[in-house]
Amino acid sequence: MLKGQGVVSRVGAGGKTTLMFKLAQEISRAGQPVLTTTTTKIIVPEPEQSSCLIVSDSVETIVNKARDLLKKKTLHITVAASLGQHENKLIGLKPQSVDLLAQANLFRWILVEADGASGKPLKVPANHEPVIPESTKLVIGLVGLNVVGKPFTNEWVHRPELFSSMTGLAAGREIGTAAVCDVLMHDQGIFKDTPANALRIVFLNQADVSRGLDAGKQIASLIVKQKKADLKRIIIGQLAKKPPVLEYYDMSN
Repeated sequence: MLKGQGVVSRVGAGGKTTLMFKLAQEISRAGQPVLTTTTTKIIVPEPEQSSCLIVSDSVETIVNKARDLLKKKTLHITVAASLGQHENKLIGLKPQSVDLLAQANLFRWILVEADGASGKPLKVPANHEPVIPESTKLVIGLVGLNVVGKPFTNEWVHRPELFSSMTGLAAGREIGTAAVCDVLMHDQGIFKDTPANALRIVFLNQADVSRGLDAGKQIASLIVKQKKADLKRIIIGQLAKKPPVLEYYDMSN
């Protein structure tokens, strides 16, 4: 479980929403108050993911409602600015609103989905992405390992034109571990616009797919060689199964 308190933003692709609600359930079961939200869009959570939803674009309203719910021992609350009109989605808060909610100090953790990927396992952010609140202390960048070995098409990669420009990979070519590493480590890649004081964690998800664990180990090895000072940890996991974490590498050691 996370240690301390603060705002955690998740970016990239391949399991952001699943990770958010798994973390929230773990935190709330430990008796700690946690808020889940987005600065983009997410599908309205199922009751087993989050049973308590506040929809408002007013920070004051959110704080007042959350305070009452926390008094009643409702420890996990999901917040959104509005409901989408034509789809079962929540429209996210402004990043400044997340910063104000963090200042209210009601929650041990605020978990933010700060990026969209249209259900693809890999992405490169556009100019307006990701939308990371300045109060974020930890950014988790995700990749779905099922993309390794797949042909480079828009079926597997969100923003394919940006991916091609960043990696030099031509359409139809096999997506290898080096290309995934490039997207994770490039200044304009998955961790783009991370606040200066925030630490980074790489989460390589879907290690349960065929050869997924081996691909995760290869990507981790490539990342380790780059020795990024602000990279805290690399995790290889499988959020759809147990245990969710198979291996991890602490970069501070």
